[in-house]
Amino acid sequence: MTSERSEEQGGTPVGRRVFLGTLGLGALGLVAAPALQRGLDGVAGQDPTGLTGLLPNGGGFRYYSVAASVPRLTAADYHLKVGGLVDRPHTYTLADLRALPQARLVKDVQCVTGWRVPGTPFEGVRLSDLLDAAGVRPTAKAVHFTCFDGAYTESLTLDQARRPDVLVALRMQDKDISHDHGGPVRLYVAPMYFYKSAKWLSGITVTDHVQPGYWEHLGYDVDAWVGRSNGRTDEPTS
Repeated sequence: MTSERSEEQGGTPVGRRVFLGTLGLGALGLVAAPALQRGLDGVAGQDPTGLTGLLPNGGGFRYYSVAASVPRLTAADYHLKVGGLVDRPHTYTLADLRALPQARLVKDVQCVTGWRVPGTPFEGVRLSDLLDAAGVRPTAKAVHFTCFDGAYTESLTLDQARRPDVLVALRMQDKDISHDHGGPVRLYVAPMYFYKSAKWLSGITVTDHVQPGYWEHLGYDVDAWVGRSNGRTDEPTS
């Protein structure tokens, strides 16, 4: 398993199979066993979705980053660049994005490890609107996403990116997206496991092929449809 861990959590890297086995112990057993509780804190640092905080030792979404540190950007210094195979590349400020037509989705957030946050509201600009404004060229096949943590990347096919349930999200749970949740702007891909919804979004690049993202390079599925993907194609080693 990758050696990165949450900035809020310590602990030893734990594989996904061990994590799933731990879930099988049940919430009551976890609360009653301090040693297992401490071990679970270590597992939380290996959850790419940040949803392990829904376990008894959490209290909602848990902060997660694959980078050692992530800069905190405000409305004054945030920019989102749209480029690549487009006729009209553009750089958006946060104010620009807020001024565009907004869409609201209320969907379940699904973690690859089985945890789910039902009925989570997200609001933002449909990715398809930004692509249309940029003028995607006929040779384009995919969209690559980069993040201002300097490490995380993701990709979608062009057809996936044009779905109406894919947002460049500005709000989550009826609040502006906080830094810990990937703000001020993150991707939200409603029909896929949450690792596809890249936090701290800073770049949208239209490409001629799908470029596997951070977790795909570690064995997770490139197409992460909830219920159809197995979430992980192998068990990476440290």
